[in-house]
Amino acid sequence: MSRSRVQPSFQSIRSLPGDFRFAGTSDHLEKSDVGNSGNTDVMSSSIPENGELGDAVVEDTVGNMDHQVIEDSPYCGNALLVEDRPSIGDEELDSVASQLPSISTSRSERRWGDTTPYAAKKKLQSWIQLPNGDWVLGKNLSTSSSESIISLPDGKVLNVKTESLIPANPDILDGVDDLMQLSYLNEPSVLYNLQYRYNQDMIYTKAGPILVAINPFKKVPLYGNGYIEAYKRKSVESPHVYAITDTAIREMRRASEILILVLFLPDEVNQSIIISGESGAGKTETAKIAMQYLAALGGGSGIEYEILKTNPILEAFGNAKTLRNDNSSRFGKLIEIHFSETGKISGANIQTCDHLFILLNQQSRVVQCTEGERSYHIFYQLCAGAPSALREKLNLKSADEYNYLMQSNCYSISGVNDAEQFRIVVEALDVVHISKEDQHSVFAMLAAVLWLGDISFSVIDNENHVEAVTDEGLLNVANLIGCDAGELKLALSTRKMRVGNENIVQKLTLSQAIDTRDALAKSIYACLFEWLVEQINKSLAVGKRRTGRSISILDIYGFESFDRNSFEQFCINYANERLQQHFNRHLFKLEQEEYIQDGIDWAKVDFEDNQDCLSLFEKKPLGLLSLLDEESTFPNGTDLTFANKLKQHLNSNSYFRGERGKAFSVCHYAGEVTYDTTGFLEKNRDLLHLDSIQLLSSCSCHLPQIFASSMLTQSEKPVVGPLYKLGGADSQKLSVATKFKGQLFQLMQRLESTTPHFIRCIKPNNLQSPGLYEQTLVLQQLRCCGVLEVVRISRSGFPTRMSHQKFARRYGFLLLENVTSQDPLSVSVAILHQFNILPEMYQVGYTKLFFRTGQIGVLEDTRNRTLHGILRVQSCFRGHQARCYLKELRRGISILQSFVRSEKTRKEYAVLLQRHRAAIVIQKQMKARISRKKLKNLCDASILIQSVIRGWLVRRCSGDIGLLKSGDIKANESDEVLVKSSFLAELQRRVLKAEAALREKEEENDILHQRLQQYESRWSEYELKMKSMEEVWQKQMRSLQSSLSIAKKSLAIDDSERNSDASVNASDDRDYSSDIGSNPRSVESNGLRPMSAGLSVISRLAEEFEQRSQVFGDDAKFLVEVKTGQVEASLNPDRELRRLKQMFEAWKKDYGARLRETKVVLHKLGNEDGSTVKRKWWGRRNSSRIN
Repeated sequence: MSRSRVQPSFQSIRSLPGDFRFAGTSDHLEKSDVGNSGNTDVMSSSIPENGELGDAVVEDTVGNMDHQVIEDSPYCGNALLVEDRPSIGDEELDSVASQLPSISTSRSERRWGDTTPYAAKKKLQSWIQLPNGDWVLGKNLSTSSSESIISLPDGKVLNVKTESLIPANPDILDGVDDLMQLSYLNEPSVLYNLQYRYNQDMIYTKAGPILVAINPFKKVPLYGNGYIEAYKRKSVESPHVYAITDTAIREMRRASEILILVLFLPDEVNQSIIISGESGAGKTETAKIAMQYLAALGGGSGIEYEILKTNPILEAFGNAKTLRNDNSSRFGKLIEIHFSETGKISGANIQTCDHLFILLNQQSRVVQCTEGERSYHIFYQLCAGAPSALREKLNLKSADEYNYLMQSNCYSISGVNDAEQFRIVVEALDVVHISKEDQHSVFAMLAAVLWLGDISFSVIDNENHVEAVTDEGLLNVANLIGCDAGELKLALSTRKMRVGNENIVQKLTLSQAIDTRDALAKSIYACLFEWLVEQINKSLAVGKRRTGRSISILDIYGFESFDRNSFEQFCINYANERLQQHFNRHLFKLEQEEYIQDGIDWAKVDFEDNQDCLSLFEKKPLGLLSLLDEESTFPNGTDLTFANKLKQHLNSNSYFRGERGKAFSVCHYAGEVTYDTTGFLEKNRDLLHLDSIQLLSSCSCHLPQIFASSMLTQSEKPVVGPLYKLGGADSQKLSVATKFKGQLFQLMQRLESTTPHFIRCIKPNNLQSPGLYEQTLVLQQLRCCGVLEVVRISRSGFPTRMSHQKFARRYGFLLLENVTSQDPLSVSVAILHQFNILPEMYQVGYTKLFFRTGQIGVLEDTRNRTLHGILRVQSCFRGHQARCYLKELRRGISILQSFVRSEKTRKEYAVLLQRHRAAIVIQKQMKARISRKKLKNLCDASILIQSVIRGWLVRRCSGDIGLLKSGDIKANESDEVLVKSSFLAELQRRVLKAEAALREKEEENDILHQRLQQYESRWSEYELKMKSMEEVWQKQMRSLQSSLSIAKKSLAIDDSERNSDASVNASDDRDYSSDIGSNPRSVESNGLRPMSAGLSVISRLAEEFEQRSQVFGDDAKFLVEVKTGQVEASLNPDRELRRLKQMFEAWKKDYGARLRETKVVLHKLGNEDGSTVKRKWWGRRNSSRIN
């Protein structure tokens, strides 16, 4: 087929490049009519199978658009393009194309006449919000200006307002690893993309410059040395904590190189990783993972091991079990890791938001726990894991016996061994060089805090004044902190106040005494935590090794909004508002730098700032914090008066709204939060009085003295604003809010001097269950942690960016004219003009093209439709080629099958013929053998018949034998006849006598047979007990009995024959009688003696047989009784039974031999008697025949 015949079929696709070639068709178009097998290899390689369809198109559709196109794609990484999808059907391509906005009809649009049916079939998909707040993806069945008919995935059809629909992204963008790659950056699209990745255990997703980490609540195979090496070598580009940390290290080193070149230290040399999220979102674990990567890349000096060992200490003293999280961090910490010139870790420093830590202690952690929660881990670890010597020294009890710990009825965490964790904490304390003496002091302070909760009070007067009871709790506390028990009792029961120049001692009521006791416990624990952090910092101190290169990891609480928000949420949200401003300004700075670098007019980009909300908190004198401190200084100030003051002064502020009662609302960046002022003033004041500080300073233990000195130093700091004018050290105390604000300002100054990297941790559900994704909860956290703000900022600018080279390579083949020879910028501009993209929807930079949200989808839609048409053409051509090849292949197969079948038939016929011949030979041999056997039987029968007939004839003619022999002697003829007649008479008489004797013997044999039957019946009883052995014996006994009877019969027959022969011979021959007549008695005796001897031998054998039968039967019966347990005996029945069997076999063999010998002797005796008596020849022959 020539090229001229092929070209008209592709006239409709006029925008294809001139050098366009279909995959694998350059040769087959000309050779399709040949149908030879030489083209099959090329054809088969070009026909895609399963997931190879898209790749085949990409490889050959756009000239040299090979693997480089996929790498340069703006949807690279885990984005699924048309090329990367396993298979593309009509409906999928329809959904991809239909979800993108259409452009105005123009001449260029009409040129795509072949795709009009495809565009008509497309069905748009949109997001619909259900009444419960969840979003669901629906397909538009029909759309009008006001209403739309939507089909839900479960088959339901809804009629909704068109304006309520939110456009959905194409399927090719499902699971992209960067939310900025989405064509439509809206809330449901972000939620769906995160859920899509979360269901596939891809818990990390980028949102522009920040990393979103969703807690999987299970172990996922994303960590370890293999992954660390992969991210270190940049062989993996997917979002990860490792990737963020690696970026921080590389930027720090790059800034250090600039430092060496220009001899000054830029601010950007120091990096920071800011990790935030609500409780249970995985902030602590994420910080650990980042530290592990830093230790792996910057390790070698040994200090990295100490840094990692600080985690168990900080978690034990600063984390607790809450209803939301089993390991909730109750403080914010900034870990600053320093690096040397060579890039190795040289030291570290830990900063904590201590005052908020104290605040949370005052709330409900040290002195009070909610049902189902626990206090700090270290208390339970100490009670469970302390060795016996330490327990005795501290007078420790179990955790469920202390008042502070027993309030929540929760003493353990599932899957956590507190004793083992205590061992790990002690080991970590050793690693960070805290001495054993200091460790014992730390444990003593912890025990003192627990014993403080057991101190009770008794009322001493009518005014409800109390004093501390001198019980076990008070004595143990005094002993542990090293103070006098009376001084401790006085400090807990009274308060010293100075009025003018006089000191007044005021007795405390029960509630005041309890507050004083709890304030002392909380202050001791808070100072202990601060002291531990100081000791750790001393151990990790950089000293002279400081180089100015550091990476800081900030693990801080995220924005919180509950049903009831108190002072804690007020401070936390204020801190997050400040961090969000830092984040927004950093993001704006990055955007601004990129726009300026590419020559984009960034003034058109609208960025909002939250400075107005921060001013609401910080403005003086009418800010929230200032009014709170002012109201806290008034003795008569209450939570209600504070709420009324806020409403009075701040109602005009747009970010503030007064609520009924004690509540007010603040419009944060993450949404509006309503606060309840109950407890605001009490929590803002420091309840620890000077008496308690003086008590600690008078203790003999060094730790309480250090705590007192630290608290006195803080109280001497100057305070700005109205003070409590009661005098004394109490009036100089800073409020908790003021301390927290100052510490937050220090933190922000530290972060402002670094290049930040943001990680937002998300908790997918409140049940801490893996695989469960709650859209409402996730959406709330996305708003709170600023991810949606990032999306908003990016959406307000130009979120989609692509270099000129990438853009030209990806979409250049869509141009109507061949402009491949032009530069990428000209090609890019030509593409934008051809598709009539409005100028305000994009900007052309020096190196990149910047697009507004959704604009790149127009080009992607056209590209997908073009590829769809190419796929259709390729599929038709490849189908035709495959069918031609299949037809030729079938013809060849038919020929091969005919040859194979004929050869197989010939072989089968040869085998069958050989078997037939063998069967004939076998039949011949068998028939010959059968014939010979029949002939032999016939001959034997003939001989037998002849012998019988001949014998009968001889016996019949025996009377004439004498006459025949004496034919020559006629003189003696009469004598011979007389002799023969008398001889026959005598012979008949003896036969009768022998028959009578035979009958007697038979009767005797019957008697013997009856006796044998009795023996057999007795023996059968034993046979039933002896099982298989008895059957053998029965056969052997019958054999012996039959032999004995045969012997007796034979003896009787021989005896009768001898008697008859002797009488005939005595009367027949005189000569013979004269010879024996001289000794007739000897002849008689010789005839009787053998008979009597034979009978005696047979009698002895019979007696022996009876005796042996009796013996063997009794023995067998006895062994059977022993084996069944009827008789007790110390022998082995099985072994004795085998021995008895052997004896029986030996006797049987001997008995049978003797029986045979007896029979032979009897036969010999009978033969000897017959030889002494002369017989006629016919008598001997007849007897031999009888025998």
